[in-house]
Amino acid sequence: MLDPRSLAERRDEILESCRRRRVEADVDGAIALYREVAARQTELNEANRRRNEHQASGKRKMDPAEREAHTAEGRALKESVARVEATLADARTAFEEAIAELPNFVHPDVPEGGEDDSREIRRVGTPPRFDFEPRDHLAIAKQLDLIDFEGGAKVAGQKWYFLKNEAVLLELALQRYALDLLLEEGFTPFVTPDVARPEILDGIGFNPRGEETQVYSIANANLCLVGTAEITLGGLYADQILDEDELPLKLAGISHCFRTEAGAAGRESKGLYRVHQFSKLEMFVITRPEDSETIHEYLLAQEEKILQGLELPYRVVDIAAGDLGTPAYRKYDIEAWMPGRGEGGSYGEVTSASNCTDYQARRLGTRFRRKGSKKNEFVHMLNGTAVAMSRIPVALLENHQRADGSVAIPEALKPYMGRDAIGPR
Repeated sequence: MLDPRSLAERRDEILESCRRRRVEADVDGAIALYREVAARQTELNEANRRRNEHQASGKRKMDPAEREAHTAEGRALKESVARVEATLADARTAFEEAIAELPNFVHPDVPEGGEDDSREIRRVGTPPRFDFEPRDHLAIAKQLDLIDFEGGAKVAGQKWYFLKNEAVLLELALQRYALDLLLEEGFTPFVTPDVARPEILDGIGFNPRGEETQVYSIANANLCLVGTAEITLGGLYADQILDEDELPLKLAGISHCFRTEAGAAGRESKGLYRVHQFSKLEMFVITRPEDSETIHEYLLAQEEKILQGLELPYRVVDIAAGDLGTPAYRKYDIEAWMPGRGEGGSYGEVTSASNCTDYQARRLGTRFRRKGSKKNEFVHMLNGTAVAMSRIPVALLENHQRADGSVAIPEALKPYMGRDAIGPR
């Protein structure tokens, strides 16, 4: 959420942010509603003042007729306060709905455009050259008996699956490999709930309702399945005031992730690349406003370290404004080379790192207090994928496949896998 008090002052910046993001939002309407809330609050303050004065005047002695008139006036003042309170509540609800439609500001260096206009920052590693016809991860997994999509469809429907054999070991190895790297960096590990209340999702910036939602809601419960531990880790600190000495808070959350993937289709979404459930290790950082851009680069560096240890070629891209999520001020994606993607291979997203500044913190009510200050300020919140146990296995299987049908295990994963290769069978 943007700062309500600055809407009018920063109107042109907000309009520019909406333009760059290709978002239609009624900025002037939100400003008008904020002013309406302020006017109704002033009206309520005045109504309460009159009522308080009236109550105070009732302590003096009165004759019966005067007392009866005073009581009647008191009832009228009470009803007046109730009417203004109801009007104020309606105005606040309308304003909250309007400001929720306004996205975060956009970093000035973020490229213009949409999904196809993101700017490549660098490439690391060289895509492998095979002396045989490389297979995609679906063919590899079938030959090595690693993933059962047919069983998943039978039990739960399309885009659900069973992991089997070494694929199970690979998922656990990836979790522990990445977690150990983060522990060395001082991250606090969590295994988070797989569900959260809708208001927590709203606070983080996920829309738990409507036809376009990517969120599963649980019937007969005021709960949703989470799509990332960002939701639960952020929600953990809702309505809290932190001391400056506690920052930055570096959290590493393991969770299952559930996504409806509404509208997702096509060859590049096949197999494990886009599924309804997967496990993920997520980085989440709460920090002072002046440190968030440095932390953003730090999260990207941790993601790169993890991919380099897995010996995967990748590229880093600065996501264009029109492809940013509502809370993100700036987002970096890492796209790993996937030999089985498209015709002849291409890069596919495996991690993202977002600086959401104070947008989520305002909605969640997460603040901090500086040393020697009595004023509370909103923190900045950032998130980044350490490893997603769906897309990383796609890249690993396809990049490290061998002519005999086996898949080599990168050196960094061998201690966790307890073997040098998967297969052949």
